[in-house]
Amino acid sequence: MWSGGKDSALALWRARRSGLDIGWLVNVYDRATERVRFHATPIEAIARQADAAGVPLVRVPTDWETFDGSLRDAFAALVRQGCRGVVFGDIHLADVRAWYEERTRAAGLEHVEPLWGEAPAALLAEFVAIGGRAIVTCIETTKLDDAWLGRVIDADFVRDITPTGIDPCGENGEYHSFAYGGPFFRRPVAWRAGERRDDGRFAQLDIITSAEAALV
Repeated sequence: MWSGGKDSALALWRARRSGLDIGWLVNVYDRATERVRFHATPIEAIARQADAAGVPLVRVPTDWETFDGSLRDAFAALVRQGCRGVVFGDIHLADVRAWYEERTRAAGLEHVEPLWGEAPAALLAEFVAIGGRAIVTCIETTKLDDAWLGRVIDADFVRDITPTGIDPCGENGEYHSFAYGGPFFRRPVAWRAGERRDDGRFAQLDIITSAEAALV
């Protein structure tokens, strides 16, 4: 399950290191906006990540009313193609894990959680230490100020996020990200920052990954 953020990237890296063969990246996105919900990442940018990772992308367009059914259909289609399990990047939200695990197992698939139960601060540090890099694409404005939007997740970010008091990985929705570099990719994903939006609760940054995008 690929959101495009740092946690799914770290989960991909760990899954591969454990010997799992990752055959698809499955991305669920909003049908109307063609963006990953909350992350605000355009599906085109997700496709460039999949290409950089060397893994075929499975696109799952949904809206709120059809999310459950669309996910079940996607899992059923993967089973028909020989898929045996699904890797997730959850850390400690038990209700979120339970919701997905129920549907994964109902499809006859193994539910795999490489990051589960580990300290978020340690996971964030590991992502950066292995060479992972990401850009913050969404913040919850009551938890973080605008200066965090568009920040690169690197060693300075790891140092600076701790004093804020939020979950260092943003597991409670405090922030979301777009991974663009690291050992989970065969090559970095070129990107540039686009438009900023703020609806009063969330501030989001467009990520542009056209061929002309300058790698930051």
